[in-house]
Amino acid sequence: MSFFGGDDKSIDDLNKWALFLVSPFILEAEHVAFVTESIWVQGENLQRPSSSSETLVKWSDCCLPLACRPGDPYQLIAEASVDDFSKLGVAFLEDRLQMANGLIPQKIVSVHLQDSALKELKDQASNKQAEILQPSPEASVENKPELDVMEHIGQEELKVLGPEATQQKGGASGSEPAGESDRGVGSLELCHLHLSSCHECLELENSTIESVKFASAENIPDLPYDYSGSLESIADDVCPEREGRRVNITGKAPNILLYVGSDSQEALDRFQQVRSVLADCVDTDSYTLYHLPEESALRDPWSDNCLLLVIATRESLPEDLSRKFMAYLSQGGKVLGLSSSFTFAGFQVTSKGALQETVQNLLFSKVDQSQVKLSVLSSGCVYEHPGEWLSLGKLQGHLENEDKDRLIVQVPFGTCGGEAILCQVHLELPPSSSVVRTPEDFDLLKSSNVRRYEVLKEILTTLGLSCDVQQVPALTPLYLLSAAEEIRDPLMQWLGKRVDPEGVIQSSKVSLKFVSSYTSEIEITPAAIPVVTDVEAFSSENFNLDIYRQNLQTKQLGKVILFAEVTPTTMSLLDGLMFEMPQEMGLIAIAVRQTQGKGRGRNAWLSPVGCALSTLLVSIPLRSQLGQRIPFVQHLMSLAVVEAVRSIPEYQDIDLRVKWPNDIYYSDLMKLGGVLVNSTLMGETFYILIGCGFNVTNSNPTICINDLILEYNRQHGTDLKPLRTDFLIARTVTVLEKLIDTFQDKGPNGVLPLYYKYWVHSAQQVRLGSSEGPTVSIVGLDDSGFLLVHQEGGEVVTVHPDGNSFDMLRNLIIPKQR
Repeated sequence: MSFFGGDDKSIDDLNKWALFLVSPFILEAEHVAFVTESIWVQGENLQRPSSSSETLVKWSDCCLPLACRPGDPYQLIAEASVDDFSKLGVAFLEDRLQMANGLIPQKIVSVHLQDSALKELKDQASNKQAEILQPSPEASVENKPELDVMEHIGQEELKVLGPEATQQKGGASGSEPAGESDRGVGSLELCHLHLSSCHECLELENSTIESVKFASAENIPDLPYDYSGSLESIADDVCPEREGRRVNITGKAPNILLYVGSDSQEALDRFQQVRSVLADCVDTDSYTLYHLPEESALRDPWSDNCLLLVIATRESLPEDLSRKFMAYLSQGGKVLGLSSSFTFAGFQVTSKGALQETVQNLLFSKVDQSQVKLSVLSSGCVYEHPGEWLSLGKLQGHLENEDKDRLIVQVPFGTCGGEAILCQVHLELPPSSSVVRTPEDFDLLKSSNVRRYEVLKEILTTLGLSCDVQQVPALTPLYLLSAAEEIRDPLMQWLGKRVDPEGVIQSSKVSLKFVSSYTSEIEITPAAIPVVTDVEAFSSENFNLDIYRQNLQTKQLGKVILFAEVTPTTMSLLDGLMFEMPQEMGLIAIAVRQTQGKGRGRNAWLSPVGCALSTLLVSIPLRSQLGQRIPFVQHLMSLAVVEAVRSIPEYQDIDLRVKWPNDIYYSDLMKLGGVLVNSTLMGETFYILIGCGFNVTNSNPTICINDLILEYNRQHGTDLKPLRTDFLIARTVTVLEKLIDTFQDKGPNGVLPLYYKYWVHSAQQVRLGSSEGPTVSIVGLDDSGFLLVHQEGGEVVTVHPDGNSFDMLRNLIIPKQR
């Protein structure tokens, strides 16, 4: 038997359709039966009305579902009144029709339902229900895992949506029965996963599903949708061009599912912590991270749509849930346990009170047998095994103590490639006041933070995920801003005389094309960047011009701003302007992110969001105090960053310091910023570009200024507010101008007392050249800004930054590698 459309072509074989058991499969008088074909999308790429004034029409509000054929496309038979069917059709044509949980409608066609077909379908459903109720005697966790959705009627593998569907507003997850409408069916959009797994369709707890597959969320524009099916769409000419509707139909969904225990605020907080650290390790454009509630874990078909299951709760797992997780492993699933009670294969989690929430030294062995040593926060539990450890994978971690307690183990499982990495180290928790007991613990964990990420990425890579560097963000246009209204007109007049007929200023490094407004047709490359001059509507979440203006108290520096959200490097942007622009129009380039940031030598400078990034133009007369001692410029800039923070009332004790020759440090432990200076002498003037970057809000993977503020609040019971990048850049430029004025007036002695107040090297002993080199004591800076060290024999030696680097962690002064 078959269903027939108006052209009498067969729609589909009956044994591929599943009847909704809650639906009375009787077509009401004057109702229209119809079929919709839909595809799945996930994440935030869901339907939106084509304009804000148009209202979405919900499919579930206009019809009663009768049967479904899961697959790709997903087909639904439903009935509706003539008026409602018309309403659905208009909404479909106008791109306003909303299905449930990520379904995107592709076709709608009315059909004729033959009475014999209805009876056969209903009979098949009844017979299938009886079969499902008979448990399989061969079922076992090892090879026939219990799964959890009504098995479809027929032989074809059921393809349904996994946990890709986002939770609805208010956190609805399908954990409660949907309320019945006047049409006798629950509100479908509240189903957490997919239509077939709504509460009303899951009356048989022991029902099974053979396979769950889902198209990747990747949108592949050149992948054609197959319109060769027998359904005749009422909008065939519209559908193929719908933007964002085509999906990759191969492979598993890129889902990482996070199970954090029973529903509670504590569990939700833990979910956010775990999700945050994983999002720092993997590309969230390639993977999606979802909360897996306990009820969904027991009920919904998540297992074959899951690349990695993360279990991050200390709660004992219910027996039925543990069976689910073991079934997933037996199918070749990958599991990461983070301070979890979940174990198998004879492993036991044993509590060790002395380790409870303490900072310990961990030796972590990678798959290639190289080792990483780091400080970690222990959960207070260790892994024990009554037998041999021979079956373990190569990846493992143990404490550097007498017992060599095992805190990380890699455990293969089954014959299908299942594998778990179990961990009793709080890799999911960043060093913060909420997880450490003492300032010393905070220092140890922060110093190991980069290695914590290294360990996490090794674990995730071993479990089959990619932790490659995220895709380089697209370049954005520059905006020409002014910090003072009175220089705006002179700036534009000067610019009009300086640009060529095409509005371009060309330099050896970059071509700047000045335009009144930006459109997407204007190309942006590292060598050619548009500069928008009409900035009436300028706004940025990361840079507030008013805050910058209010905190910039300079006569010249930093008055004219070239701002970009994303640019190759700020050091190149001023190249074509620096020798021509009047000095009272002090230039500064500011960016939120750089794609090609540079450090000293051949070092790259990482530039994540939250790092204050700028290049400032400073003109220094050759025949001046500072002009004769140009190496001091980098010291003054480092000092300006520190003083910009510590001169704020109540912030004077934030432990921010300078390290010779050009770094900003937290105490003497961790670098959080640096300075790079390029100088050009033209005639009697040095034109100096001072590049500076320092971490303000980006805690990971190292440390930032707001971390220090939060830690200070914890230790002293204060309530100092976190700081902003725009605020600190403006204050830093203001402080730098004052320091330069003081230096020009009084020479080095005018600024060295403040520099020594904040520097990290007082009376510090280091070795020259290598760990076997002579021991010297740091004395200070000489008259040119170079480092003075006192040798054991009494001789004072000068160390130049251009030929040496200073390794704070090993207390060495090392000749730079050329």
